[in-house]
Amino acid sequence: MKKKIYEGKILGLSIYDLVIEGRKVKREMIEHRGAAAILAFDENNKLILVKQHRYPHGYVIEIPAGTLEKKEDPKKCAFRELEEETGYSAKKMIPLITYYPSIGYNTEAIHCFVASGLKKITDLKLDEDEILSVVKMDFKKVITMIKNGKIQDSKTICAVLTYALKNKLN
Repeated sequence: MKKKIYEGKILGLSIYDLVIEGRKVKREMIEHRGAAAILAFDENNKLILVKQHRYPHGYVIEIPAGTLEKKEDPKKCAFRELEEETGYSAKKMIPLITYYPSIGYNTEAIHCFVASGLKKITDLKLDEDEILSVVKMDFKKVITMIKNGKIQDSKTICAVLTYALKNKLN
């Protein structure tokens, strides 16, 4: 049985009364449509990142990403978010990893992609409440920043380290 407590713009909160292996349990669950995140390299092989204000943490460095629209395909979202947040279009989006950033109390899945065939086509198309700028860095510098705790965003850490492992860059 599900009891909806709150429904907001990007997430909801519900309480579930369940029976698991014969035991009655209660679960509080944040319900989120999910997100797409993109590892994108420019024409000089620099990783395209954004410096974005994330309340309450202030400005953080992260890969471009955004919440899926209702019933939106994650790959379509990745193409859209890359263009909106960086002004780049991509010819291809290759799936990298999907993971759950807060398993156990949150339904969000983040679908990470690697963009290829990039071309700068437009200025940023930010939502009214988005405060961000584009930052480009060498991939190895990003790995060093992760190791030193200067990048703490989970989608960036997961995507960068998965890409490094798959491509034997560690």
